[in-house]
Amino acid sequence: MNRIKEVLEQKGIKQTWLAVKLGKSYNMVNAYAQNRQQPRLETLMEIAYILDIDVKELLVSNKREQNN
Repeated sequence: MNRIKEVLEQKGIKQTWLAVKLGKSYNMVNAYAQNRQQPRLETLMEIAYILDIDVKELLVSNKREQNN
């Protein structure tokens, strides 16, 4: 899963702006933001570059913590 929507809200950036910067449709960016579709790694890296953040900040671990 990704945190695109959260980061956009934190930075006060609209999905339409990101769509223009990425050269993708609003519907595609909205699908990324709503976690209906996951961007390819290259696209995720481009989003991080555009938003001026580390790509790791866009990712949510899917690994559950284990109690030792």
